[in-house]
This record gives sequence, C-alpha cells and structure tokens, in this order.
Amino acid sequence: MGKEVVFVIAEAALELVPPEIAGHSAVSRNARRRGKSPVETLLDVSLHYPAMKRLRDREKRGRPDILHVTLLELLSSPLNLEGLMKIYVHTYGDYAITVDPSTKVPRNYMRFVGLMEQLLTVGRVPPNSDKPLMKAYPSTFRNLLKEAGFESCILLSEEGDLKPPEEICGEALNSDLPLVIGGFPHGKFNEEVSGICRSTFSIYHRPLEAWVVASRLAGACEKVLKVLI
Repeated sequence: MGKEVVFVIAEAALELVPPEIAGHSAVSRNARRRGKSPVETLLDVSLHYPAMKRLRDREKRGRPDILHVTLLELLSSPLNLEGLMKIYVHTYGDYAITVDPSTKVPRNYMRFVGLMEQLLTVGRVPPNSDKPLMKAYPSTFRNLLKEAGFESCILLSEEGDLKPPEEICGEALNSDLPLVIGGFPHGKFNEEVSGICRSTFSIYHRPLEAWVVASRLAGACEKVLKVLI
C-alpha cells in the first residue's frame, strides 16, 4: 500500500477573463476599479454574470471560490501536515497547477484572487522564486496525470457507485492512483477526465460540494493511514 494520497482537483472553475468578453461593461468596470487589465483578472460569475451569458459551458466556469475553499480544506488537513498528501489542479481552460504541500493559501478570498491572478499571469508564485510554491502551465488533464506518474485515476462523481470513503481511500492507496474531485459548480466531467479514470465512486446519494468531498476523503485517508490517534 502506498503511503501518499494524491488529490487532483479537475476542471477547476479558475481562469482569467477570456478576451471575447473583456470589453463587456461588467468586466471592464471591475478591472478598472482594481487598476488592472480585464484579461488579468479572474473570471467570477458573481461579478461577470451578464458577460458570461456569451460563454460556452458558462455553467461550469467563473467559480474560483470552489478551489479556494477546497485548497484550504486539503492543505490544512492532518494528512497534509504529516507529509502524506500531494495536490494537483487542472483547470477548465487546460492549465495544470502544482501545489507545494507547505503552501499557505490566504484565508481572505480577495487575497486569494490576487494570488491566482498572479499565478495565471506570471506562471508561478512567488513570481521570482527558484522554488515557487505554486506553478501553472498549459497542459491537458491526461498530460498532467502522465507527468505526475499516473496512467489512470479514481473519479469522485455523484453518478458513481456508492462506496464508503475509507474503502475509496484504501483502493487509491493499494492501486497507487490519484483521487479526482471536480472543481466546478454544475455539469458533468468532460470525456477526457471521465474516460481516463478507472473507477467512479460517490460517497453520498446526493450532490456534495467539492470541499466537502475533499474533507471527507482526507479524513478517511487519515484513518486508513492511522494519522490520528
């Protein structure tokens, strides 16, 4: 059994404002208030809803808060504090993000937004560090898995077979596969993600928020690995 749990937050609703809506008043007004170019600000449905009506897959996009809370849950878990976790992020727009386990994600949402804007614009945070805490680069989901050393994965989805979190974690550890959680608010995983995963499970008979699933799985893995007394 492996001794490290790998989480991948897939299709995360994290992206910079796409050029096709950069000139919309809802976008330009917010960017001007912050002293930034529209395409250097995060797409956020709470700010850009009128403009997002033009976008494809708009129901899956513009929710950076999902990634924010999920990262807070995972990075502050005992599993991570004991050095037994790795986290990767794959965004809707095909960017891969590596996250150092020592990363302290800002609890304040607006500080997190600024950090993610810097990450997606520059490609790393801190921007001039030789050992950045987070790196972002263009990549498909499949390539991200391959670079992380995996050919397949275990997907968490409301459409999956019901299974206790401890059993899911045990299977991930025994088969050395990452656990994949959706980082988007609505809709289904795209075919690239669902097609490459070996198994699809659910931990509850109703849809759950990404951070709830992440927290329950991290807690289950702590039990399996006997992290907590």
